[in-house]
Amino acid sequence: MNDLLALILQAGTPLVYVTMAGVLAQRAGIWHLGLEGLMIAGACAAVLVASAADSLLAGMVAAMAVCVLGSALLWLVIEKLRANPIIAGLGLTGLGLGGTDLAVQAVFDSEATVRSEVGVPRLGAAFGPYAQLSLLVLAMPVVVFALWLLLRRTRFGLRLAACGEHPFAARSVGVDPQRMRLLALALGGVLCALGGTELALGSLQLFSVGMTAGRGFMAFAAVIFGAGHPVGAAFAALFFSVVEALGIKAQLMLGQALPHDLLLALPYAATVLGVWISGRLRGGAAATGFAELRDY
Repeated sequence: MNDLLALILQAGTPLVYVTMAGVLAQRAGIWHLGLEGLMIAGACAAVLVASAADSLLAGMVAAMAVCVLGSALLWLVIEKLRANPIIAGLGLTGLGLGGTDLAVQAVFDSEATVRSEVGVPRLGAAFGPYAQLSLLVLAMPVVVFALWLLLRRTRFGLRLAACGEHPFAARSVGVDPQRMRLLALALGGVLCALGGTELALGSLQLFSVGMTAGRGFMAFAAVIFGAGHPVGAAFAALFFSVVEALGIKAQLMLGQALPHDLLLALPYAATVLGVWISGRLRGGAAATGFAELRDY
């Protein structure tokens, strides 16, 4: 049981960090479909820089810089160039996936897996069966709670919600919706960098092209499933991770008894099921979060 829980936390922590970035964007009125691109860009930057500088701190700073710049680019395209946020987010994902592939080829002249001697420190033997989990796993619930406080119990959170739901009303009391969205996306970029760093340096200590494998879209689905609430979205992300962990356990226990591809597809099937359940619980109501389109 402890081994399964450790596996769930290991698989779920990167997803939770990226989901929190999606929650911030949704609160600001933007459905963030660029999470996948930011996550893989953060993972790539963390591994390449940490390996070159032999420093975890340098890798994390590089990952944050890349993800914040990507978030600023998304904001520029949406707010200043008036692009559709869904298409802009998908474009950012394409840029992240293609850009990391190009970066690895440019540096190593191949698409081979890049390994790093540097990794996020582990919890250690004092934590027993959880010894191999990284410190970012331990920090994850703290980050979720801090984000809940920020969004639900502070003036910043109230202003951000106003900008997402009623931007004209927010502007009437002196709040700049564009500035608030930039802050939300930038903070989300930091969270995506943490998610990418945990994925690449938390347990694997490597980067391979396409290693996020749709986790950014699963995080986006978790935001919908969790109704945009930090705690609800975090539990939704962990639910998807439970399915992934059960799939891994099934592969180890059943071997060839079940098709390998079927077990790999379980997290994505759970994602579709979660979105469907979320829609049914809301009575089929259309999703909100397109306030930025009403702002012009």
